[in-house]
Amino acid sequence: MKEKLLTTREVSHILGIPEKDIIDLANTDLLPHFKVGGAFLRFRQDDIIKVKENIKKKYNLPEKKTRGFERLREFLYFNDFYLVSGTAILLLLWIIFKDYQP
Repeated sequence: MKEKLLTTREVSHILGIPEKDIIDLANTDLLPHFKVGGAFLRFRQDDIIKVKENIKKKYNLPEKKTRGFERLREFLYFNDFYLVSGTAILLLLWIIFKDYQP
């Protein structure tokens, strides 16, 4: 049976820190990780559990879950393309159909 690798979001929930910080820690090799397809970060759960306390102590990471503002910042950071694209599509549809009268 294949081991399920964790995503950045899942590791973020385990460690209680924002996804951007997980990416930064992985890029500086402080979190053991794999790159799938050359771009997507994946983690072994056993590795994350082993380094969880060391990471929190050594780098003074917060013990509590992310606050609302941090979650909003994460959402905007990871979904900015979709938000901008959706807004552009709505604007174009409005321009096209604003004078339409059946």
